[in-house]
Amino acid sequence: LIEIGCYRGIRHRRNLPVRGQRTRTNARTKRGPRKTVPGRGRKRGMKKK
Repeated sequence: LIEIGCYRGIRHRRNLPVRGQRTRTNARTKRGPRKTVPGRGRKRGMKKK
């Protein structure tokens, strides 16, 4: 599948779910642990409760 370049092969190549699951959220098992993104924490000036 990967060699012939069909849809499922491309999903395998990119480490994404193959069987129609959603990827906007979730899909963590296939994609692995989250990569931290700089600037995604608390905003400056906000206080902890």
